[in-house]
Amino acid sequence: MAETTDGGDGPRHSGYVDRIRDLAAEAREARETFDPPERTDPSGDGEAATEADERALRCARDGVGPVVALYVEAHSAAWDVEFSGEELRLLHRALNDWLSLYARCYGVDLDAAFSIREAAELLLKTHDICDTAQLLTCVPPRRG
Repeated sequence: MAETTDGGDGPRHSGYVDRIRDLAAEAREARETFDPPERTDPSGDGEAATEADERALRCARDGVGPVVALYVEAHSAAWDVEFSGEELRLLHRALNDWLSLYARCYGVDLDAAFSIREAAELLLKTHDICDTAQLLTCVPPRRG
């Protein structure tokens, strides 16, 4: 994907700009309409409710995952990809919107402020987007 512009003498964007804008809009809409799951322990054994865990999994897999994957894809492309300032701002915002929602699934209000590069590096080490979300947010706390 070659460098593109928005027309005229506008800012130069990578060929990923439309996908980035879509991911950021989806994350913002999810954040604005998010209704956290109830955290209950129906069994009384100290285990978290499965609904909250499933919602957190979806936030990580379907939200954080595509944002980080796009960044990794662009940086492993056969050509040099340079994101514009707007693209990086939108990637960071989308990542942090999803990580905030992930934490809220566990009853934690988190004003996430992680870099997309940090998330990508963790994903490349862990090969697991849920582990990446947990390591970044420290939610839920690691056991044992």
